[in-house]
Amino acid sequence: MQTHLVRRSFLLAVALLAPALFLSAQDAKPSTNYVLKVTPDRADALYKSGETVTFKVELTLDKKPVADAEVQWTITKDGVPPTTSGKVKLANGAATITGKLEEPGFLQCRATFTSAAKKAYSALGGAGIDPSKLKPSLPVPADFDAFWATQKKQLAAVPVNARLTPVKQATAGVVAFDLQADSVGAPVSGYFAKPEGAKAKSLPVILTVHGAGVRGSSLGGATGWVKQNFLAMDINAHGLPNGQPDKFYTDLASGDLKDYRTRGRESRDTVYFRGMFLRLVRALDFLTAQPEWDGKTVVVMGSSQGGYQAIVAAGLDARVTFFAAGVPAGCDHTGFKAGRINGWPKFIATGEQPPASVTEAVRYYDAMNFATRTKAGAVFTVGFIDTTCPPSSVYAAYNNTSGKKFIHHDPDAGHTNTPKASEAMRKAVLEHVKAQTAK
Repeated sequence: MQTHLVRRSFLLAVALLAPALFLSAQDAKPSTNYVLKVTPDRADALYKSGETVTFKVELTLDKKPVADAEVQWTITKDGVPPTTSGKVKLANGAATITGKLEEPGFLQCRATFTSAAKKAYSALGGAGIDPSKLKPSLPVPADFDAFWATQKKQLAAVPVNARLTPVKQATAGVVAFDLQADSVGAPVSGYFAKPEGAKAKSLPVILTVHGAGVRGSSLGGATGWVKQNFLAMDINAHGLPNGQPDKFYTDLASGDLKDYRTRGRESRDTVYFRGMFLRLVRALDFLTAQPEWDGKTVVVMGSSQGGYQAIVAAGLDARVTFFAAGVPAGCDHTGFKAGRINGWPKFIATGEQPPASVTEAVRYYDAMNFATRTKAGAVFTVGFIDTTCPPSSVYAAYNNTSGKKFIHHDPDAGHTNTPKASEAMRKAVLEHVKAQTAK
């Protein structure tokens, strides 16, 4: 009996000790919870040309400052030269780095720390330098309007031939359809939705458009706006059938539509985006033909490539009264001509010396130029550390718009619409509709 008691006591002691041994083993491993941050010394991250920008670099490990670490840093003009770089030792987990820009644009500060385990941690900080004074890299081509008038004439020769197929959806009081409409090349393909029993001439219309990638249209993208009393349509970027299995779209993304973003860049007649842009006009042809449309309010909304399309739609079609462009792509394709970085889709890669024919062709597809052709109201969003759609490119387009406009800044955001940015867009759209209704 005594032997059993001793054995049980030993096993109990081992059981109680095991978690402590396990924790000790865990504690013995070096932590990898490093956090590196780069922030400018002004909350709004806005400066005047020639002013010194001070970036604060901070490194923590498990939320505690890291002493005596070395950080490499580089400051560029929004990702392109002039470039300055160096190394700095952190004191109590922090150091400051300074830079300046003698012209309108953006500064980008990148800091990199490499741990003892050879793992690199990187962080970006951004600052706007008189961004409202940033000028176009090149003027609008002299025959820009004539070129697009010809394209729209070709579109007008194609009957709309809208095909509506009812689709089931969960929102009460909403009716929805799969919409296919003929265009130049691929059709308009989307989901159209409206309030059940809507009266004639009672509703504004909104067209929502997609960012980069290959996918079908979003039914929720349409029905969500119907709840805000819109006639709404969401179209996919490529005129593809909706509601297909994921493999259908992924196969296209790795096959026929791979690298669509730069396809046909050699000539303004063959750039892939030509068909995408004409589908915007055709989608508006359909929406403004609906009896429920109020006859005066047309909104186009999207982010990234969708923001690109929103600007283009307004520039191509005077029916657009307001557009919302979140972190828009497609801006300042010729930025390199002014010593700036080009926007997505990078028709001309950073550092590339393209044939003159390419430089000329892409000017006809620059949101910066379409922006000059609209009086519509606008809301933009921009991230100061966006490396996909750089802030200098976004401002090149924003500064070219002449209607009532607002731009939402996210100084510490990359290529995303933050919750505040999304709310700014939604609020601006609804305020425009309210103003239109009061007319």
